[in-house]
Amino acid sequence: MKKLVALLMTMSMAVSLAACGNSDTQENTGNVAETSQAQESSSAEASTSVEAPAEKQDVSLTMWGAEEEQAMLQSMIDSFKEHYADYANFDIQLGVESESTAKDTILTDVEAAADVYAFASDQLIDLVKAGALLSIDSMDEALQAYAGKSVADVESANATGSVEAATYEDTLYAFPMSADNGYFLYYDSSVLTEEDVASWDSLLAAADAAGKKVAMTLASGWYNASFFYGAGFTTGLNDDGSTSIDWNGTADVSGVEVVQAMLDITGNSAFLAVADGDISNQIASGTLCAAVSGTWDATAAQEAFGDGYAATKLPTFTVGEQQIQQGSVAGFKLVGVNAYSQNAGWAALLADWITNEENQAIRFEQREIGPSNNNVAASDAVMSNVAIAALSEQSAYGVVQVVGGNYWDPTATFGEMIAQGSLNRDDAAAIQEALDTLVEGVSAPTQ
Repeated sequence: MKKLVALLMTMSMAVSLAACGNSDTQENTGNVAETSQAQESSSAEASTSVEAPAEKQDVSLTMWGAEEEQAMLQSMIDSFKEHYADYANFDIQLGVESESTAKDTILTDVEAAADVYAFASDQLIDLVKAGALLSIDSMDEALQAYAGKSVADVESANATGSVEAATYEDTLYAFPMSADNGYFLYYDSSVLTEEDVASWDSLLAAADAAGKKVAMTLASGWYNASFFYGAGFTTGLNDDGSTSIDWNGTADVSGVEVVQAMLDITGNSAFLAVADGDISNQIASGTLCAAVSGTWDATAAQEAFGDGYAATKLPTFTVGEQQIQQGSVAGFKLVGVNAYSQNAGWAALLADWITNEENQAIRFEQREIGPSNNNVAASDAVMSNVAIAALSEQSAYGVVQVVGGNYWDPTATFGEMIAQGSLNRDDAAAIQEALDTLVEGVSAPTQ
């Protein structure tokens, strides 16, 4: 037991020394991994069933989470302290920090940031490169000894997309916490059948027959990327801050063909292009029978569609003779451990605790937050939630979008061109020119 307690303390000190002694993140994380491997070799005889020590450690930790989750997180902290009460005397302070702003706050002073913090998945790469995240892989010994699970168990317990979002260069850097930041299709089942909503062709035909419309935001690179991702195109982040993007080339089909398919949709009288953030107002207007949106518009859709309230994955769209499943952007919430934590082993155990199956179930029960945990996602409670079930169904086609700052304006402008019909679907040369211009603008380095 003393060896295992010493292991946790040694791991923490090794992390601090590596982080303070080297400002290069790549080398820093490598040192942590090498130290952990050496410790694992010297502790091969450690049991995965730990007995309580004769003298408990004093462990101080800080944790940050969203303001609206403070009461829930405090309850999780209390249960963590109770669970591990035989091993340590805990002083765990809870602070407020939104997942959406976590990166900006943390990178102002990484050493002063919390030991454990939640953040949006698109912030992972910047946090890793700044040396603000400890590799969860390096905490495998502590997880096995105290939580009775390995990093592989954590990965297999959660949706593949959430694990990919928490991974950088084949290394896991955070614990998946939720998987509910994405979009899907709401529809009125009193107007549309399941067969109608399977494809954009049948969806728009049925909506037109009913005198209704189908709404989607196109003037946004978060939404219009869904067609390109579905067709096999990609985006990525380069070292200079620019975005790698191949939409003007050929994947499963050509970029031109994808745009032509989008123009076929927007040119239909039953389609309504909606400004970003205005979907709920359009749903409430009563003119829609379907809309592409996320869980944040669940109340508006339920009130407007009444007994017909339903949701499902996005439709397929037609390119030539084939139907292509529309993709989407999949966003996740993650929990990481600060690489400067003085109690990194216990910090990892706390991060694991607040993201485990039981606490993901609590998150859903109390706040209807979509779980990344596979068992919770497959539960009757989650599957009976119309919006969460649709999001879960669409997640199989979701892409974790990683882009630079110059991605947004060109893609918004391009989406508006498609929404307004500024491009002629039969003028392939003009479409190709527009795609080339888009890619040039998106690919420019961030100043």
